Formats: sequence, C-alpha cells, structure tokens
Amino acid sequence: MAEQRKRIGVLGAGHLGRIHMQQALQLPELELIGFHDPDPDKASQAALEYGVPAWPTVHALIERCELVDIVTPTLSHHALAMQALEAGRHVFIEKPLTNTLEEGRDLVERAERSGLKVQVGYVERFNPAFQAALPSLHNPMFIEAHRLAQFNPRGTDVPVILDLMVHDIDLVLRVVKSPVESVHASGVAVVSDSPDIANARILFANGCVANLTASRISMKNMRKMRFFQRDAYIAVDMLTKEAEIVRMEPVTGEPDPFAVTLDLGKDRGKRAISFEKPEVPAMNAIREELRAFARCVINDLVPEVTAQEGYATLELAHAILASMAGRVARAGQGDPNIL
Repeated sequence: MAEQRKRIGVLGAGHLGRIHMQQALQLPELELIGFHDPDPDKASQAALEYGVPAWPTVHALIERCELVDIVTPTLSHHALAMQALEAGRHVFIEKPLTNTLEEGRDLVERAERSGLKVQVGYVERFNPAFQAALPSLHNPMFIEAHRLAQFNPRGTDVPVILDLMVHDIDLVLRVVKSPVESVHASGVAVVSDSPDIANARILFANGCVANLTASRISMKNMRKMRFFQRDAYIAVDMLTKEAEIVRMEPVTGEPDPFAVTLDLGKDRGKRAISFEKPEVPAMNAIREELRAFARCVINDLVPEVTAQEGYATLELAHAILASMAGRVARAGQGDPNIL
C-alpha cells in the first residue's frame, strides 16, 4: 500500500478539521502533508498537536497534495473546491456540498468535466449501525427521523436544515429510489437568525413518506431513524451505534409454541414475529469515509457519496427551506390555515 499512498492536505483546522487530520494520520492509504487555516492560533496549535506543517496559503497546500480535504465553513466550500479542481486535485468536501444551489450545480458540472473524484462528507453513510441495517432496508414506505443536539454556536451560520437535517435527508435519499413529489415544512428560529428547530414531511412518488425533525436547542442529543416497510420494522440509533430489526413472516404448519405470533385473520393467516439485533462492529465513521475516498482514487472507483448525490441532498434541503419560507409568508398574510 505504501507505493499507492496519496498525499492529502486539509483545509480548515477547526473542530472537525482537527478530527479529519487525526483520522488521516491513522490511514495507510494517506500521507497527511499538512493543512491550512487562516487563524494563526488554530494553525499553530494544530501543527504542534499533529506534527504536520501549517501551510501559509491555500494555493501552496493545493500545489503539494493530490487530495484536498475541505473542512471549512459552508460559505467557502464552492470557492475552495473550484480552486482544487482547477489545479487537478481530487476533492473531499464536508457536507453540505455548497451554500447555494447555483454553486452546487456549478461544482457538479466542473467535477464532471474534470473527471476528478469528488466525495461529499455525509458521515452517517458510514455509521456502523446504519451499515448493519442497510441490507434489511427494502422499499420502506414510512421513515421517521429525530436528530436533536444540544446548543453549540458552531454551525449556526446556516439553518438547522443545512447543519443537521441534511444527514437524514441524505440517508432517506440513499434508501428511497423514487422522485420527491411534495415537501411540507415548518421551523422556528430561537437563538440564531435562522431556524434552530424544524420538521419536514417529504412525500415520494412511490407513496413513501419521510417525517424528519431536527433541533440544535435540545436538552439531550439524539440521532435515531425508524423505517417501516412490508412485514418489517427497522430501528437505527446512530448515537449508541445500535440497530434492531423486527420481522413478520408467514407461519407454515404448526406454529412454534414459544414464538410470538400474530393472527391476521383467515385471509392472511398467522405471522411469526422475530427480533434481530445485528452485530455492529466498532469503527470510526470519519476514518472510514476518508479511507473510502482514498481507495476510490487509488482504484479509480465511484465515490461512496458523489457530488451529484450531494447536490440532490442540497436540492431537497433547499426545497424544505422554501416550504418553510412559504409558510412564513402565508402566515404574514393572515392565512387561517397556518398554525
């Protein structure tokens, strides 16, 4: 693997950027050559902690690496990713893809023309609990997600939809292979200038409904999703890294007297209810997404989360924001149907 190691540089030495540096140092597929951060205090502290150089400019770092890892505020994603792509570098870019849809389309088009690898940092794709449940997810028709976090000023530069809910939007789009038909959403700004708590109801063309709630002003943290599909219920706790699968299967012959059964009547017969807790291996999801990015470059594979998928998530997030804005506008006009 040593001869295939790829030189990677990190843009951003904030909380998440430092985690990316820490994990990159653990991967045999990567050689962390350094980072850039415009804040001299953050830069000197990170350089001392991780033993890698703080490069003076974005340009200097990009020139020396093969992969660029962008872990900066969302407002700078587009400009930095475009600079890296123009220099012929593969790009890992933290979620959300960009700040605006126009920037997102521009970035996707540039990535497609370049032929370079672009992976978007939706880390919950690599959550071992979600990975353990994924093989059992087949055409879910109702999805419920709660992503609640205690208040942290980090991330309040964007609405909670772009800060937290995008993770669940990405996971929903991963498992529901159907166009979005309608979006209804509401949200409230409590401590920042944009919504801090929000709920969205997404209806897909195949009839699936996803009900997503996100809050960054909660008393406790929660990252749970529940999937309901024909004869099965799948629960995923991405915080505790646990998954549970409840299935109903037809009973043939005499039922097991110790089994949990459900009689659905003479037309549908009896169903045996089984409970399964799949084994969830211990792993670091950020390390695994960076490993996947390195391997997709080394082996010329499709990224686990493509720029196109990142844009689809961003597009749905903005549809949720637009629905919320519409509710606010109608409420301002005295619409009696708006609560």
